[in-house]
Amino acid sequence: MAISVRLNTQDEQLFKSYAKTNNMTLSELFRNAVFEKIEGEYDLAVYRESLEEYNKNPVIYSHAEVCRLLGIE
Repeated sequence: MAISVRLNTQDEQLFKSYAKTNNMTLSELFRNAVFEKIEGEYDLAVYRESLEEYNKNPVIYSHAEVCRLLGIE
């Protein structure tokens, strides 16, 4: 699939320069940026869900307690 992106001259020069400096193509640069954005949003959603669960039941366990509970001391 081909996707086109319209850029002004200044943005195009910046993106090309950054890609060249990091030894990647513009396609790799954009693909990596989009994947990082998606991953960041997913991580934030998981964090918020975890925080909500913790706020409902604020119980924490130390590493040693978890090992003991799992029988892997």
